[in-house]
Amino acid sequence: MAELSSSVLSVQGIGPKKAALLKKMNIHTLADILNTYPRDYEDRTRILPVAETQEGDKISIYATVGTAPTVHYVRKGMEITRLTAFDSTGVMHIIYFNNKYAAAQLREGTEYLFYGRVQRQGKQKVMVSPVAERYVGEGAPGRIVPVYPLTAGLCQRDMARLAETALQCPDLPEDPLPAPLRQAYALPDYAQAIRFIHAPHSIAEVQVARRRMVFEELFLLCCGLQRLKEKRREETGCPFPQTDLRPFWQALAFAPTGAQRRAVADCIRDARTSRPMNRLVQGDVGSGKTVVAAALCALAAQNGYQAAIMAPTEILAAQHYHSLCGIFDKLGLKTVLLTGSMGAKAKREALQAIASGQADIVAGTHALIQKNVEFARLGAVVADEQHRFGVAQRASLRSKGQAPHTLVMSATPIPRTLALILYGDLDISIIDELPPGRTPVATYAVGERMRKRIYAFMEKQIAAGGQVYVVCPLVEEGDTRLKSVEEHAAALQKALPNRHIGILHGKMKPAEKDAVMGLFSAGKLDVLAATTVIEVGVNVPNACLMVVEDADRFGLSQLHQLRGRVGRGRRQSFCIFFGADKGQAARDRLKILVSTNDGFEIARADLTQRGPGDFFGKRQHGLPGIKLANLSEDLQLMQNACNEAENLLQKDPTLAGYPVLRERVERLFSTDENEVFS
Repeated sequence: MAELSSSVLSVQGIGPKKAALLKKMNIHTLADILNTYPRDYEDRTRILPVAETQEGDKISIYATVGTAPTVHYVRKGMEITRLTAFDSTGVMHIIYFNNKYAAAQLREGTEYLFYGRVQRQGKQKVMVSPVAERYVGEGAPGRIVPVYPLTAGLCQRDMARLAETALQCPDLPEDPLPAPLRQAYALPDYAQAIRFIHAPHSIAEVQVARRRMVFEELFLLCCGLQRLKEKRREETGCPFPQTDLRPFWQALAFAPTGAQRRAVADCIRDARTSRPMNRLVQGDVGSGKTVVAAALCALAAQNGYQAAIMAPTEILAAQHYHSLCGIFDKLGLKTVLLTGSMGAKAKREALQAIASGQADIVAGTHALIQKNVEFARLGAVVADEQHRFGVAQRASLRSKGQAPHTLVMSATPIPRTLALILYGDLDISIIDELPPGRTPVATYAVGERMRKRIYAFMEKQIAAGGQVYVVCPLVEEGDTRLKSVEEHAAALQKALPNRHIGILHGKMKPAEKDAVMGLFSAGKLDVLAATTVIEVGVNVPNACLMVVEDADRFGLSQLHQLRGRVGRGRRQSFCIFFGADKGQAARDRLKILVSTNDGFEIARADLTQRGPGDFFGKRQHGLPGIKLANLSEDLQLMQNACNEAENLLQKDPTLAGYPVLRERVERLFSTDENEVFS
């Protein structure tokens, strides 16, 4: 009998070709298929007589095939197969497009269960390309059929066969949830829940299983975060007794806002103690979080320590470096940049300055956590764009010093209650006001028919001395509905023949990206056509117009981040979203952005509409393990899970009495290189 560690190749019907396709979905073993949850379920148990079906219903009917299939050739590459089916109440017309094989399996005079959506064509009721199953006897119910995510070349039958084999394995994982907890919340055990997910008999079973799995993943997450918090309480860090920041405030070219001063005061209060600070500063786009980070760096230097700022991209790391130099040069402090694409000589000099202590402040990318980077006396670390870095990556940077003070920053605002749960290992400061002089970005949602007018508006803004971003969604393999950045750039060059157009996307080498961004920052490019590589932090005050193509493909919070790239200078800025002609849902979503510039309000709407995966983008590094939970709908369940995690860890801080739970939590919060709880 197969075991969960068995390769997918052990399942009949899965050969090397399909195994390679499954590998693309990160499915290698039978255990992986159990952790690949269906994206939806077809409820084929809802069976109606033909006469009671309504247009738009997705239901099942028991009906007898009344006429043999007939094939009609419409044009080259298009054929339609038609037949009729009937029950005692009426007739349903069945149509298949380019699939005469499916129709050929149906026998005249035989009864089938047809499942599909009912449409009307004149007076006729029609099902287009329904699933048909042979009738198996009086009163036989339909089925609940899981619908799995797929990749080209795989079908639902393949996934169902894999799941069926995995469920028969004798070595299903032990349940990490303690039995008293399951009983208190009426949750099924793991074995039952995983069967309900992959082979349910009713939608009610799916709902019960989902609730259990959501509770499990939130409980594991909260256990891990609580353990991290407890572990840090035991640590002894480097107190900063010198806290006079008057020289730092004087070095700024502007007056800080009250919210910035309050966040800095929080940092000072934390850093004075021997317990290492572990704080999240959360604020809307352009609220000035970098000033708080710079203040912490100044505190570190004042007390004889080094500080490091880690950014997710080389562009943002370089921008931090230049803005920090503008402040710290006045204070006689040395700032150094360290990124992966630096030349050998520059990198060697930077590493030497960091190791010798000559560098007071270091700005860099993931290069900062490489093994060859040694700090002389690291006392403060800052991780910019928190959700782009995992817990383990933050831990890796902290390990470069002796329990340094840690500040993480996020421009993805979320409701405070949610932040307290999601970032359970962090204290939180919120910057809830914008610096004076920042005028709201005028925002419009338009359809394709406005394109010529938008090109004319671009020309007008450029002629007045401004610059323009044009952002395009990533084109996924096989998606012919979207145009690539290069195609958009070519169209822009045709529409604006006398203007300089640049291109920026993730597949370019770091040096190429820096060169293009440098030209745009210097005003030598009028338009920058880019993917969301410019989403985070890039600051070009002269850019006054942001145009987003296919805006319906982005999350609201991501669009708000993109909008934040303009409105950073003195001139009135504009943001135009294409996609308002993509249906009512797209119009309603874009209307939210047109009506408000409040990032917290937008984030709440985004959570409700799209859930956490899209909300945080594709790389959910800060949120290990969240697959099923909807961070808006499941807020009460999340609160319960975190309360239970806190109660359990108060009684058993190391989870010694819960070895299965402990192993799962440690696996969740560790990587190959970093053991967070060691």
